[in-house]
This record gives sequence, structure tokens and C-alpha cells, in this order.
Amino acid sequence: MTARVALAGMPGAGAVIHALRAAGQGAWFVGGAVRDALLARPIGDIDIATDAPPERVAEIAAAAGLRAVPTGLAHGTITVIAEGRAHEVTTLRRDVETFGRHARVAFDASLAEDAARRDFTINALYATPEGEVIDPTGQGLADLGAGRVRFVGDPARRIAEDGLRILRFFRFTAYYADPAGGIDADGLAACAAAVPEALAPVSAERIGAEMRRLLAAPDPAPAVAAMAAAGVLSAVLPGAAATHLAPLVHAEGGRPAGWIARLAALGGEDAARRLRLSRAEARDLAALGAAARSEATPAALGHLAGAEAARAAVLLRAALMLSAPDPGAEAAILRGARARFPIRAADLMPALGGPALGARLGRLRARWIASDFTLTRAELLEGPDDDA
Repeated sequence: MTARVALAGMPGAGAVIHALRAAGQGAWFVGGAVRDALLARPIGDIDIATDAPPERVAEIAAAAGLRAVPTGLAHGTITVIAEGRAHEVTTLRRDVETFGRHARVAFDASLAEDAARRDFTINALYATPEGEVIDPTGQGLADLGAGRVRFVGDPARRIAEDGLRILRFFRFTAYYADPAGGIDADGLAACAAAVPEALAPVSAERIGAEMRRLLAAPDPAPAVAAMAAAGVLSAVLPGAAATHLAPLVHAEGGRPAGWIARLAALGGEDAARRLRLSRAEARDLAALGAAARSEATPAALGHLAGAEAARAAVLLRAALMLSAPDPGAEAAILRGARARFPIRAADLMPALGGPALGARLGRLRARWIASDFTLTRAELLEGPDDDA
């Protein structure tokens, strides 16, 4: 199978490749840029493969006036900055000896040898600057066209080289696999056989990053259900379950509630610590879970949390209850988000101040929300204070 791809319109990548080729070296686009261009999807990271040793790449970049950063020198990777964009330039490699992620490599590989050590066939595609696609495994183009996510060669060996590939398998399945074709059985079996040992050396930060990207997929539910069946989900997030994720995605109706809401649907023990969430992410996760499990009306949630967070909480609530969202919730959320509390702190001063002032404002706001935002300023100020 042959193919061509359009990779024009990337002046930074063009400058890097031109510099390498002008110096007599080979240079090819590789991986995600080729894959996504073939699928007419937006191109994210731009990776370039070359037959130049890493030190030579740095020399060539400097001679061309480009900044070179030795981000992975031992593994053959130099990050070259061109036109304000980072391009990972990696020397073609073959494994000499493997120690999990810390393989000893040689920089005298062919395209076929380099492709043989990559994770999935759809990521082992190369393209010349002129757009000719090269498929060294002989499977990448066919798998991409059929919506199959498969490991290159022996799945168990690929996983042994890097345990994070277990999570990448499910993430790429969520983004690139044809739902009608299901998940690759050999890959799934290899992942199930490798957990939890293969994931033990992988840092929580890397696991958390993969889970964020997986849960941000248009529909991660089938892949996450497969993760749960293989024992991977419980290895990553003990106590988590895929039961409520599909109902949440279905309820979203094309307006994703966000990966944090989807994580909340999974549950699990101490997700914030296990996935190394930021403080802000951990706060959002806790607040969303509390809102979904509260008895607050959609309108009250809209006022207290804002429309976007309230919408996610209402959808999550429905998913946790395995029920359909209230069809009138959206209008109520917007009404609550637009409602303006009629009392200001100045209305209670100078009689009250400090903590007492804040407490009084909180009680008045609670009464106002309970009235469905109908109580006026005068009615609130003249009404009884429950703690008076």
C-alpha cells in the first residue's frame, strides 16, 4: 500500500529538515504528524527522524542558526527550536540491550529497525519532505485505514520496554480505533498479563498525564471499560469503576463535561494523589463530586458554581444515578448563573464585621437561593436571622 501526505505549511519543520538534508543527512517526518495528516486531523507535536548522530544534529542546527536543546541525548533526541516551535529530532535507533525504558541503543539503524522499536503500527509511519509515506512494518497504513490500534511486533515485548505503553494502548484505542472493530485482542491480553508489575516503575506523573488525555477523548468509555476488564483501571486507580462513564458521555450529547467530570464518574481511592493532580485540579474534582452528590437544584448550582461547572455536576449526578438528566436543567442552570444576590456587605455594616458579617451574608444568600431567587433586598434584610 502506498500513500502520499501533505505536510506543507510548517515552516519551522521545513527549516529543520532543510538544514539536515543540506548537510547530507536523511530526514523524515515520523509518528503523530504523519498519522494525523493522513487522517486530516490537526497536527500536534512534530517529530523528525534522521540518520545523523545526535551530536551532529546539534552541530547542524547551530550552523543553520537554530537553537538545539539536548533533551534526550542518551536516547538520540535533540529538540530543535525553529520559528518559535519545538521539533524533536531523533536519530534512527536500534536496541542493543533493553532494561525497560532504559534501553541501550545504537545510532546506526535503518528505517525498518527504527520502526520495529516503536509502540504501535500507526505510529511507525514516516514521510519524506515531499510527502511520500513510508510504512516499514507493512501494517501501519492498513491499520490506520481500518481503525486498528496494534502493537508493533510482539505486544508483550513492547510493554516490557515501557510499561506506560499499556495506558497508551487504551488512549490510542479511544482516539483512533474504529468502535465497530473493537479493541485489539492480542494487545488487550498482553496488557492484562503485564499489570500491575509493568506499571510499577512508571511515575504517577506520567500515568496521570496519560489518564488526562484518555479521558479527554471524544468517547473514552469503551476503552476505559476494556481497561477495567483487563485489570488495568484498578491497578491505576484502586476502587474505580467504568460503570458510570458511558452514561455520562451519553448524557453530554456532544458537549463534553470535561476530563475531571469523567474522572469523577470513575471514582476511585485518592485519585488526586495517585494521578498527581494539581491543587486546582484536585479542588475542582472534589467540588464537582460534592456538587453532584448534593441536593442543590440545578439553578442553585448555576448560581454557586457557574454555568459550566453546574452543567458538569448535573450530568455527573445523572450518570451516578444511572438516570437521564432533567430536560429542564439547562434553563435552570442559566437562570441561576444570571441571578444576582441583592445584598452587599455594606448593607450589613457597621453593625456586623469580620466573621459575623460573612456568616450573616451566607445565611441570607441561602435563604435567597431557597426562595428560588425571589426574595427582594428589603425582604431579606427585614426577615428573621436564623441565628439571631
